[in-house]
Amino acid sequence: MTILTSPVIPAVVLEDPSRAVDVARALLDGGIGVVEVAARTSASLVSIERIATEVPDIVVGAGTITRTAQAVLAASVGAAFVASAGPTPALLDGILATGIPYLPGCSTAGEAMELQERGLTEVRFFPAEAAGGPAYLGALEGPLPRLRFCATGGITLENAARYLALPNVDAVGGTWIAPADLIKAHDWATITDNARRAVQQLSHRAALPHTLSA
Repeated sequence: MTILTSPVIPAVVLEDPSRAVDVARALLDGGIGVVEVAARTSASLVSIERIATEVPDIVVGAGTITRTAQAVLAASVGAAFVASAGPTPALLDGILATGIPYLPGCSTAGEAMELQERGLTEVRFFPAEAAGGPAYLGALEGPLPRLRFCATGGITLENAARYLALPNVDAVGGTWIAPADLIKAHDWATITDNARRAVQQLSHRAALPHTLSA
């Protein structure tokens, strides 16, 4: 099952689940069909469930996963995938055993190779800018041609295209499209505008489908 179905995967932190549906609809209105909700607040599960139920046209995932139990709970309320900054052996074993689509993070060639050995082909490069940026990530394409990356960590509209131009990068992620201040202000129009600008400026990847496929 493919996770990297959109060139841009907005990451959002939702302190108030009553804003979840509005955020999802604002992203959809801007042309982005996937959202990753950080699973680090008490509102996360409710937010994921509301998005999955009330905005079925958007793919919702759970990010910042640190325990298998979190992944199972997120999937039970509608998360189509889970993601983490980097897996521990226990976390990797646990999530792979559940069968939940998983986007684990890595920041070195060795970590990427370990994930590939476990059968994963889609992984997260995090923290992208701090870990070497496009130059480092591009260098992994030769020895690890089967891996497809989502670059996150320090990604902005200004540098996203540099990552998406790499042959082994299918997506970028970040909070710049729907940052906490805009969510707190209920500024859905600006979130929609941010999403639309991202799609327009990264149009060479924007034609990818916005649904998970087998």
